Amino acid sequence: MPFLGQDWRSPGWRWVKTEDGWKRCEPFSPALQDGRNQLNDISHAVILTGDDEDEEIYSTEDCGFAAKKRKKDHFGTDSQCFYHEKWIYVHKESTRERHGYCTLGEAFNRLDFSSAIQDIRRFNYVVKLLQLIAKSQLTSLSGAAQKNYFNILDKIVRKVMEDQYNPRLIKDLLQDLSSTLCILIRGVGKSVLVGNINIWMCRLETVLLWQQQLKNLQMNKHVNNGLTLSDLPLHMLNNILYRFSDGWDIITLGQVTPTLYMLSEDRQLWKKLCQYHFAEKQFCRHLILTEKGHIDWKLMYFALQKYYPIKEQYGDTLHFCRHCSILFWKDYHLALLLKDTGHPCTASDPNTCLMPVSPQHFIDLFQF
Repeated sequence: MPFLGQDWRSPGWRWVKTEDGWKRCEPFSPALQDGRNQLNDISHAVILTGDDEDEEIYSTEDCGFAAKKRKKDHFGTDSQCFYHEKWIYVHKESTRERHGYCTLGEAFNRLDFSSAIQDIRRFNYVVKLLQLIAKSQLTSLSGAAQKNYFNILDKIVRKVMEDQYNPRLIKDLLQDLSSTLCILIRGVGKSVLVGNINIWMCRLETVLLWQQQLKNLQMNKHVNNGLTLSDLPLHMLNNILYRFSDGWDIITLGQVTPTLYMLSEDRQLWKKLCQYHFAEKQFCRHLILTEKGHIDWKLMYFALQKYYPIKEQYGDTLHFCRHCSILFWKDYHLALLLKDTGHPCTASDPNTCLMPVSPQHFIDLFQF
């Protein structure tokens, strides 16, 4: 079977710039004419400023702005709009059919993370993945993947500012990202950075601006005349606290009312939390006792958290098919209706080949 690749002699695709970025247009496509009509309506607002000094931002009134230099957005266009699939084949070696190998940046571009952050089940998963990349894998991303990374991060920050959803998680992400950027810019320099050093400086300034905005974030008070959390019986409130897997969430909820504070200080609650995340051998190495000689499980939890990783829980994750070596988002609604796993699987029973992928496992897939 002959290998069919892209002909280098072809004239290439036609692209039209829209408000959502550059989109590929087929010949005689209605989108082509619509895209041309929108050229004069495109906004040139950028998140960052300060690219090259000789470049200028041209308004829509300038004639022939397409032939002139335009201000490049430091975050770039959303490259995910070019891909309609929500899966990618993870190959680690060259074959006759596939040349090269799949990189972390390529997977980050191809998988639909922009839509994933809109799903509350996948939001924490994407944020944790961005945090791990910020800690150790930022320099391994290609230029397009870096633009995509900061595009998604910008959408996450705007979502948190609008919905006030889990700001503490985003603060931790931005703190790790700003620390990494400071080390790369000041300590290492542009030798390991893909792109202009001034662009990275502007990205750092934007991250610091986001941190200030989240620091000044005011939670909106919801006015509701119906049943509230304080109206629930004590056993139901206690049952809710036992469902939490993060100690900081328990402390935050305990600050709402005196009743919840009393329930959040229960020794048995913190004991169950420690037993869920850590092993008994780890308890003996970091034993903390109270003045009365009892084990302080609350302090034990935060002490153990510094030395050992806690178990991670996510509403939904990426999945990896061991039969097809494909990484993909599983659409549960589509799977129930059409019995479709979400990727072109050739196995007789695809569900037996699927395995959930944690954020760390996602990064490990591309360690060659």
